[in-house]
Amino acid sequence: MLNRLSRVAGVCGLAGLLGCGSMMGWSVAADQPASRKVEIVAHRGASHDAPENTLPAIELGWEQGADVVEIDVYLSKDGEVVLLHDKTTKRTTGVDKPIADQTWAELSTQDAGAWKAAKYAGTKLPRLADALATIPAGKRMLVEVKCGPEIVPHLKREFAKSGQPVESIVVICFQEAVCAAVRKELPEHKAYYLASLKQEKSTGEWLPTAASIIATAKELGVQGVDLSACEAIDESFVKQVKAASLEMHVWTVDKPEVARAMQAAGVDSITTNRPAYLRQALAK
Repeated sequence: MLNRLSRVAGVCGLAGLLGCGSMMGWSVAADQPASRKVEIVAHRGASHDAPENTLPAIELGWEQGADVVEIDVYLSKDGEVVLLHDKTTKRTTGVDKPIADQTWAELSTQDAGAWKAAKYAGTKLPRLADALATIPAGKRMLVEVKCGPEIVPHLKREFAKSGQPVESIVVICFQEAVCAAVRKELPEHKAYYLASLKQEKSTGEWLPTAASIIATAKELGVQGVDLSACEAIDESFVKQVKAASLEMHVWTVDKPEVARAMQAAGVDSITTNRPAYLRQALAK
């Protein structure tokens, strides 16, 4: 069944990342070169410095040298694809209402920047078309779907209208139904399956296992997996994923020691809130 991982893929996020073990547990073995090439993905743009999922954050991500920018999208009441991470606009605009219950006319008036810093006051929520228009030649954008498969026809429309090459836009999602719909409706675009790894307190085992993740990814027909960075992801784990002809990506890493461990393990990209800082740290 496609949903067999939903019971074990617990939410990781920042709390889960910290729960993946103390920083003292992160190390790079002598036979695991930290110099391996790895791409840097700006999480919701350069979200440490600018309001997440806004044009200032996206543009700053490119300015800070990110190879890829990741954004989150929802579908508005009137069918607009809008950048937002949360189900409601409360945290970033102060309007406590689900985005699915708001029209673009309502959403377009809200201030999505003042919460971050006074200099960003007046920043608006962007639509997907606005974000796609920023992609520089040779770079990519990860579009994380936060709602259901009903958004896929709208993604197809916006991707086509953008004029961006298909290789510059990748869809990522935790929901298997969305991944399956993207592979069916947008076969020319890559898709990655998102999953969180969680350590069982009683056994110390990390779930889902590499084998389980690979099985789901192959069943869905996606080209890669994007996983929460934790101690379970070592060189052996990454080799298993890549042996299955899948790309291997991790999120969300702001600590250099964790990034070095992920780089040494051989991941293809590291998602971070601080693209310039992390790239500089990895260069040392």
